[in-house]
Amino acid sequence: MVKAVVGEETRLQLAEDRLAQSAIPAQVGLVIGKLNRKLDRGFIFDLVPTPPNDAGDPPCSIIEPFKADKKKNSKPKSSPDSSSLFVDKDWIAEHARQVSRLLVGGVKVIGIYVWVAEIVFKNSTLVLCQTVKGVADAAFSLENDFQEMLLLHISYSPRRWTCRNCSVSSNITSSSLRPCDFKMGRTLNSLQTFRCSYKFNMRIPICGENLSNAKMLKDVLHDGISLHAKELKGAKAIIDGNLVDVTAEEPCTSDDVHDVELLLPLNLSAEASNQKDIVGILIYSGTVCSYSYLNSKEPISQAVADIKEDIIMSLRSRLEIISDEADRETVAAFEDGSGTNIESFSKGSVYDIIQQPLRKQCILPFPRRVFIPWLAGTFICDYLLPTEDFEALKDHFVELLSMEAPEDLSTLLQPEKELPSLTAKSFWDVVAPSHRASDTAYTDSKSQDDVVKGESKRLTTSNFNIIFAGFILLIAIISGLLFHARNSN
Repeated sequence: MVKAVVGEETRLQLAEDRLAQSAIPAQVGLVIGKLNRKLDRGFIFDLVPTPPNDAGDPPCSIIEPFKADKKKNSKPKSSPDSSSLFVDKDWIAEHARQVSRLLVGGVKVIGIYVWVAEIVFKNSTLVLCQTVKGVADAAFSLENDFQEMLLLHISYSPRRWTCRNCSVSSNITSSSLRPCDFKMGRTLNSLQTFRCSYKFNMRIPICGENLSNAKMLKDVLHDGISLHAKELKGAKAIIDGNLVDVTAEEPCTSDDVHDVELLLPLNLSAEASNQKDIVGILIYSGTVCSYSYLNSKEPISQAVADIKEDIIMSLRSRLEIISDEADRETVAAFEDGSGTNIESFSKGSVYDIIQQPLRKQCILPFPRRVFIPWLAGTFICDYLLPTEDFEALKDHFVELLSMEAPEDLSTLLQPEKELPSLTAKSFWDVVAPSHRASDTAYTDSKSQDDVVKGESKRLTTSNFNIIFAGFILLIAIISGLLFHARNSN
């Protein structure tokens, strides 16, 4: 359980000043940072307000019930002691889901913050806990094992900060909140940077059972990524040329950028060999560039774990982006009246590939990962589809993170040279080369048999001639002996 939390004072103070100047009665948003259960500590890097929903309504508002005055003909008046907070839990959870895609190794959505008066907060603890639970379910995690998140309250009446630990592993009640120590300090300047360029080549079998159950291609790929996550979990790590013990608890003392190389174990994809009804194969390959940030109090093994998780999360994020693109194609097709059936989608479209069972060979490029400068020399990321350019980033960052994308494109990092791509092949396309080799081998074998038979035939003829000549010679000798015996008599 997280017992102490340190918030980046430069960012939190800036957020408090912004909220105080806005004079709004309530605001809710996401807390970005790190939680370390081994240290029982949390680190807050920034606060990100949740934008208005599609209808333009704010994600939270104050509900002020009215009660009638005892005097006759008096108008109802509000009771500040009974005011509570309305929260759009689903919208905040969706915000958390999309922001999680933009974060790199170890940096996560670790809770929510709320700017509201003290009395309103006390009357709204249950709905706020439910909101935290929704954010925990929506935010990305490799094991989906969020057990606790933070609820940060910024009170303006009276002005103070309080932080609570919210348990999200059980049924949410008002008793799910536990106070924890909170203070402001410097958390960003002490971060250590780790980077990794990871090449992967997944060969995911598609079974006839999946097709008979109408399992979508995206579901098969999701299962393949989950299997690769298990393999990656056992990978050894080399940091700056030295093999690292992933169970060691030593901190990292160098301030330089550390290069990480992952070495996968040799016994890969053992489950694939057990499949008997393989009808196709997905070849998902490419390069994933990953960054992670380590607090000075965290062990170096945590950086390795964060890198591994970030790689898998990046692969899943790309799959979700492709799936979202397919959904948009579906909506657009039905809006213009052309999407009445599956055949109406153009051949090779995202929907035609990712939303359908494997029926033919296809090639699908995935978005590339771009890194954008964030805070104190750190990076966040975004993904660009092959048809998009950097202009698509600007509105994205304004909407999701309340920040401007850099105007100078030279500050962006594009380290992924070999973009991830998916190739789907039917079973016969995969085994055809081996069939041709088999046919060749059969032809060669047949030719060799003909040669052997010919040699055998010639050998048989030669042997017959030798025996026949010997038989004639034997008759001649016997005849000579009989003739000589007759003359002697």
